[in-house]
Amino acid sequence: MMTRNRHAFHKMLQMLAVVVGLGVGMAPVGHAAERKKAAAKVQPTKAASASKTAVRKAESKARPVAAASSRTVVASKSGSRVVASKRGAVAKVAYAPPPRPSFGQIAGLHGAQDPLDLKSSVALVVDQETHEVLLSKNDHAVLPIASLTKLMTGLLVSEARLPMEEMITITQDDVDTEKGSRSRLTVGTTLTRGEMLHLALMSSENRAAHALGRTYPGGLAAFVSLMNAKARMLGMADTRYVEPTGLSSNNQSSARDLALLVDTAYRDSRVRELSTSPSYTVDVGARTLQYNNTNRLVHSSAWDIGLQKTGYISEAGQCLVMQAKVAGRKLIMVFLDSAGKFSRIGDAERVRRWVESAPATSPLGKPVAQGRHEGQAPLQVSTAASVGMADLMSKGH
Repeated sequence: MMTRNRHAFHKMLQMLAVVVGLGVGMAPVGHAAERKKAAAKVQPTKAASASKTAVRKAESKARPVAAASSRTVVASKSGSRVVASKRGAVAKVAYAPPPRPSFGQIAGLHGAQDPLDLKSSVALVVDQETHEVLLSKNDHAVLPIASLTKLMTGLLVSEARLPMEEMITITQDDVDTEKGSRSRLTVGTTLTRGEMLHLALMSSENRAAHALGRTYPGGLAAFVSLMNAKARMLGMADTRYVEPTGLSSNNQSSARDLALLVDTAYRDSRVRELSTSPSYTVDVGARTLQYNNTNRLVHSSAWDIGLQKTGYISEAGQCLVMQAKVAGRKLIMVFLDSAGKFSRIGDAERVRRWVESAPATSPLGKPVAQGRHEGQAPLQVSTAASVGMADLMSKGH
């Protein structure tokens, strides 16, 4: 009996050992499984987090820069205008090209020096009565003349003795396709020929000038041919016209040729009066348009101007021709390819002060101030003999 009980006790101990052994051996396996399950739960979370981070980075790169305001900022970068235009929350930057150089700048004419330090690369001052040249600078250079063209346009229309009360209507043909310039004379506007002539000479109205040429007897082509024929008749050998406004850079001339034109146009009383008119108003339907002279010197009491015309396109620079009485002398002044917006006016003022400052007994009536290029001998003011206007202007052609 004891033997049987002892045997049963040993058997129970063996079974207990097995159970304990299995429990000890299975515990790590159970923990590993749990770790795998836990890892399986953690890994998707990390992947989702990484995915969200990548999306946020991509969105950050694609997101437009927020604009602080809707203002336009203009700056300069390497000689070009930088225009930053901001709309809402998006900032856009556009680069505008630098201004086109004039023909005179390309040719290096601004390297020439003169006694008055003029800003125009071409200048000529002539005594209208004695035909003496007081100042000369690159006066034979042939350059675009911009709206100085309108002086010939106005002269021909005036000399033709066409009816000034005849009505002329602006058409699509008069709209500028050369430079895209604007005009307050919209298509369909009707004015008299006299009003068109006034606006063309005084305020340099392009559509008015074109309409004058277009409605000339024979049409625009005949008018342009007449412009060139008149130039040849006056001895303007360096001059060429292709249209009546000056918007084309193919309208070209020299300072000497333009002095001849000013001398001739001054003898036409209508051209003198209209070109020096300070301001003018025209009625266009229910509207009244106010126009002002493009040359502010006509408003100055320091000046006695008998005829004037301004001009500008990028190829020509700022231009000005005048007939003015200075210190008791009638002078013809030509300034071409001036560098700044107001420098042609400044050059005219320099010439006026120079002439007025000369003593009454000085030989200023005869000196010729010749422009020179850098590297040449210093300028000399010489006393040149008086010659006829046509002979003087034709020299060197």
